[in-house]
Amino acid sequence: MSFHDVFKSSFMESVTEFSVIDILIGMLLALVIGLFIFVVYKKTFNGVMYSSGFALSLVGLSLVTTLVIMAVTSNVVLSLGMVGALSIVRFRAAIKEPIEIVYLFWSIASGIVIGAGLIPLAVIGSAIIGIILLLFANRKVHENPYILILNCVDERSEEEVLAMAQKSVKKFMVKSKTVNASGIELTAEIRLRDAATSFVNRFHDIDGVSNVTLVSYNGEYMS
Repeated sequence: MSFHDVFKSSFMESVTEFSVIDILIGMLLALVIGLFIFVVYKKTFNGVMYSSGFALSLVGLSLVTTLVIMAVTSNVVLSLGMVGALSIVRFRAAIKEPIEIVYLFWSIASGIVIGAGLIPLAVIGSAIIGIILLLFANRKVHENPYILILNCVDERSEEEVLAMAQKSVKKFMVKSKTVNASGIELTAEIRLRDAATSFVNRFHDIDGVSNVTLVSYNGEYMS
């Protein structure tokens, strides 16, 4: 027996047959879990712009990963070829929110688990992850931080602004101060007493205040 015969009998013929029913059940379950991930992502999204393309890609990732794992587990040689083929894949889409990485790994992991035949693990694990994400995403934040940007002509108007700010908001903390030929620019983090923002109009009524901007601030991005 030659080396070619040993290699052929050991690897090339070691193929696990899949029935059509197994394939349909696996792909259908991957579709259901992918749609569940899609719904959870849509319910928990709180970013600036919702991307329907990214949400649909979560369903596609679950299906494609399931198909790949089914193929890999059926043949050792095919699994080596899959590793080589997938090593040239590059993801160039920008991740806008850190939570999107969780959904990407969730879709891929569910596809791997379903393709490996661990259906109870996929169902129970996805249910637990979805419930946790929904609970934390719907948790209300009572004190939303804001960034207040004021442009003052001189030091007198700056002092009036600071005095009014102490009375109008719950918390006022200066983050930066810029002085140039056109005047003084103050950037401060504030916490509101309630949802009303009419105090911003009173800032603008102060003599020497040329511009007032109030921006919602989440601790990571400011504009």
